[in-house]
Amino acid sequence: MSVVRDLRVLLRLTNFRRLLAVRLLSQCADGVYQVALATYVVFSPERQATPADIAYAMAVLLLPYSLVGPFAGVLLDRWRRRQVLLYGNLLRALLAAGTALLILASVPDWLFYVSALSVTAVNRFVLAGLSAALPRVVDADRLVMANSLSPTAGTLAATAGGGLAFAVRLFADGSDAVAIVLGAALYLSSALASLRMSRDLLGPDPDLVMPRIGAALASTARGLWIGLQHLSERRPAAQALAAITLARFCYGALTVTVLMLSRYAWSASESEGLALLGLAVAVSGAGFFTAAVITPWATEKLGTGGWMAVCAGSAAVLEPALGLPFAPVTTMIAAYVLGLITQATKISTDTVVQRTVDDAYRGRVFALYDMLFNVAFVAAAGVAALMLPPDGRSTPLILTVAGLYALSATALARWRP
Repeated sequence: MSVVRDLRVLLRLTNFRRLLAVRLLSQCADGVYQVALATYVVFSPERQATPADIAYAMAVLLLPYSLVGPFAGVLLDRWRRRQVLLYGNLLRALLAAGTALLILASVPDWLFYVSALSVTAVNRFVLAGLSAALPRVVDADRLVMANSLSPTAGTLAATAGGGLAFAVRLFADGSDAVAIVLGAALYLSSALASLRMSRDLLGPDPDLVMPRIGAALASTARGLWIGLQHLSERRPAAQALAAITLARFCYGALTVTVLMLSRYAWSASESEGLALLGLAVAVSGAGFFTAAVITPWATEKLGTGGWMAVCAGSAAVLEPALGLPFAPVTTMIAAYVLGLITQATKISTDTVVQRTVDDAYRGRVFALYDMLFNVAFVAAAGVAALMLPPDGRSTPLILTVAGLYALSATALARWRP
């Protein structure tokens, strides 16, 4: 099979393997850290989290990226991306260890959120840098396959990290802090793995780099505006970003729904609810893996826009059919479908952006991409907070998400990039 052949070729590329190792370790650490935070906020026995509490936590942790994102993009187009991966992960290791100490010290919530925000803010630089660097280690003909393998493998690594955090939370004393220390160790491992690549390997090209950081920061607004103009001239990239933003909104709304169902509707204890949530994460991860396997073949047969339209249309039908019973079994199947559709849409979007955006602007565009991801997710949590009852059963929310998927499918069906 051509897919298997291309996969073997990719894995024989030394620099691709090295970049992939950095991604896997970094995103595994992300999974550990994020799940540890979520369980601390939602499943701690002393807390009775509501949808509004979850929305607040997401807003505090994610919305500031609306400011960080553009700066990340401008700097990624000037700094050596290898160095961003090295120092970004070293900094996150240190900050994550600080978060663990704050949990043990039972500090006020605002101080905990400041610490968590610091860790996840650096994440914007690392993830955008990984995406912008991928075309530097893979030829254009295999970029779709690389985008199927690399980001999806990272997502699976994050899922595995989340599983580690769940296991620690269920079986270890003082588990939230212990899980976060595990995340810090993985961030450190990712930083060390980046040293296997040369400083200049991942770009950007030297003649495109502004020589002074001060000048780069001073030109942030102008550089961002130029990046937006460049994106407006690359219609396929703009359309793909609109599609993934809508998909991310739907994903966020359904994520909060599953959180509340696991915590209150399906379980009699925090540990039982946490186990159900862990199962939902694992099933969704299986959907991510399936998307990585079938997306290269599907885009070859249907085109990128056609495959994205099929994904959105399938979600419009299957998510309400499986989600409206609000039963654990059908919801787990829905989580698998949602994982497949969301990851397939992301793989397709990554490929369109990388193919149509010039390298000189790619860091800025991926930072904007990342920003849209977070804003959509937080907006979805806010809508869910308004619509969800305490136990998470909301028919209007499920139908709203289905309507958004149907709208996306209709728009994508007319697009053939």
